[in-house]
Amino acid sequence: MQEPIGIPACFSSGEKPIDDPAAITRSGQSVFMSVYRTKVADQCRLITVTWCKNLLLHGLSVSVEGPDGESQYTCKVELKPWYFWRKQGSKRFLVDGRPVDIFWDLKAAKFHGETEPSTDYYVAVVSNEEVVLLLGDLKKDAYRKTGCRPSLIDPILVSRKEHVFGKKKFLTRVKFHEKGRLHEISIECKNRAGNNGVDPEMEIRIDGHLVIHIKHLQWKFRGNESIQLNKVRIEVYWDVHDWLFSPGLRHALFIFKPTLLSTSPSSISTSSPPLSSSLTSTPMSSQTGSSGSLEGFNASGSSEFCLFLYAWKVE
Repeated sequence: MQEPIGIPACFSSGEKPIDDPAAITRSGQSVFMSVYRTKVADQCRLITVTWCKNLLLHGLSVSVEGPDGESQYTCKVELKPWYFWRKQGSKRFLVDGRPVDIFWDLKAAKFHGETEPSTDYYVAVVSNEEVVLLLGDLKKDAYRKTGCRPSLIDPILVSRKEHVFGKKKFLTRVKFHEKGRLHEISIECKNRAGNNGVDPEMEIRIDGHLVIHIKHLQWKFRGNESIQLNKVRIEVYWDVHDWLFSPGLRHALFIFKPTLLSTSPSSISTSSPPLSSSLTSTPMSSQTGSSGSLEGFNASGSSEFCLFLYAWKVE
């Protein structure tokens, strides 16, 4: 795998990132990371919001990119059942000598069994007396608590990384642009009986529609296809080599990259360009764009957004 696993430790300030598969199995940890670009401390920076979940607790981590693009200023919140006071609060730290405040209210948050909350919460990042990033549906409560005005620059969702676990089927929900609706993505790996024994294949569905069907997966374990969903073309890349050929707990990597179309197909369709031999040419890093772009797309029709899905196969 070319892309690092990058599972963060968001449960305590002293932990190191979890990169040992055995440790991941023991913790049963699901991780959802969303990266936004906005103006913080008078500079355009990346803010990473991470939700973690294991059998004991939920964890929230908010990190702001430092001046060198590598160091980060981080606020971590542990949502342990017996730590009621941690479910609402604030924290201040300095970014390049300027104060940045994180406010959160998760005391009534509804998770519905998911790692991220869906309703009745807010997480707000404040810089220069402006709310530069606001997540959740309790927006009025957030502005009242912070006492700050909304920023004139809308944050851009750059990427999302998810770590999910399953035996044969993996599910996630995602918006391909900020003003779009949630779509359900399901990935299922199956074993078919062939002339030479077991023949693995893979199906990728969006909202229940089969959009990619890969037969003879042992020969096509890396590749890409282009699908169309309404006015959006989505490039799908996959690398399932470690599922098939590496022992123990291993992950496959799927990347979904949307691009705006000039035409509007009435239904989901697929096309099949030549399969790539690896994912090294995949746009792994974020692209520079305009905060005023329409629905998250820039003038060329390219989206800022990329979904990285790490599917951990548990036998």
